[in-house]
Amino acid sequence: MAAVDNKQVKSRRDLVLERLRNRYPDKDFSDDDAIYGQISDDFDVYDKDLERYKAEEKAIVDMYASDPRSAYFMSEWHDGVHPVVALVRRYGKEFKDVMEDPEWQEQIEAADKEFAERTAKEKELDALYEQNHSESKSVRDAYQEEHGLSDEQIDAALALLVSIVNDMVVGKLTSDALDMAMKAINHDADVETANQEGIVQGKNTRIEEKLRKPKGGDGMPSLGGKGNTPSARNKSYSIFDYAEAAS
Repeated sequence: MAAVDNKQVKSRRDLVLERLRNRYPDKDFSDDDAIYGQISDDFDVYDKDLERYKAEEKAIVDMYASDPRSAYFMSEWHDGVHPVVALVRRYGKEFKDVMEDPEWQEQIEAADKEFAERTAKEKELDALYEQNHSESKSVRDAYQEEHGLSDEQIDAALALLVSIVNDMVVGKLTSDALDMAMKAINHDADVETANQEGIVQGKNTRIEEKLRKPKGGDGMPSLGGKGNTPSARNKSYSIFDYAEAAS
């Protein structure tokens, strides 16, 4: 008897939802507006990236068209040939003449100075990166331990931060990044507001307790009263009494 295949085939909608939930685990896709809204946002990002890729590709194609030797130079360089050797191989005497031509010396010296400054800056940044990386690892480990986070959770947080930084480097801004920034900016204000509300609520509670009418007594005079001193039941409270109760 042939075995029955009970494996359920997912619909296209289920497949799309699965991809969205895997890509954006913190978002709710329980309604169509959220689903199509995210798809629309993704299409916008895709279109912008595609336009950028096309512009970069056109620039490379135009460079190769203006001087086909540049394509061979880049190809040989990519294959491991030293760039100077590749230049000489493709530009020959022209390359050597430029290097020795007095009219080009000023530009060559300026280019060499720029190279030296950039190299020094890169070394400085590399050293700073190594220093900060070591300190940041300690911060990460301490934060993970303090908040009881798993390796997967802390890695996901770091991946999100890296993604935001990479996006900003290329001029890309997302609503998720703005939401994250606004929550961070408003956090202290929200905490202060909550604290103030707690203080006010506590003072109001104390005022209510002090002003609450006493229950019916047993006929005995109040311990706090002297002679014909009126009891709290008949006392009229002034604004000063309220202020004292609130303090």
